[in-house]
Amino acid sequence: MELIRDRDVVTLVKGQTFPVGLSTRLLSLGWAGGQGVMWLDSPYDIFQVDFSDGTPNGFLLWGSNESADQYSAYTQNQPTYNFSVLCYGTWVITTSTYEKYTYLSRVGGGPLIPISYNPGDRLLFSLRGLYTNENEWALETPPDPRAPNRFYTGYVIETPGPNNNNYLTLQTTM
Repeated sequence: MELIRDRDVVTLVKGQTFPVGLSTRLLSLGWAGGQGVMWLDSPYDIFQVDFSDGTPNGFLLWGSNESADQYSAYTQNQPTYNFSVLCYGTWVITTSTYEKYTYLSRVGGGPLIPISYNPGDRLLFSLRGLYTNENEWALETPPDPRAPNRFYTGYVIETPGPNNNNYLTLQTTM
């Protein structure tokens, strides 16, 4: 049976969810489904999240402007009403929201070098809040004082490739 991948995240096994408010950065820049987020101190009486800096407090289930939501009642619903669904715990998902190129090639200005993923690889959130198997806290110059990042977000189940529309299938552990 073919798995239709028409969203940023396709849920295979559901974990826990929680409604959250969104930071002004998320609202102004937009986000993809599967975006890693971290808690943000809020002046309001709400739980609020921002893009993760490698800290794994969960991921957002839906993107701010996914093509599957166009021309439906859900179009621009999250940014308009300043909310999203935070996912945490153990999930099994297939997602297009992961780092495709190594950190050093992205920030170094040279040619982009693809990241190789293997079944069983431990995953972290990158400095941009995307799934990666690289420890970007340790790769920064100078290294982040919190390095090495030991906050694993999950494990690779199936690697991206032509058979799965280049989606990464993983189990989360947040």
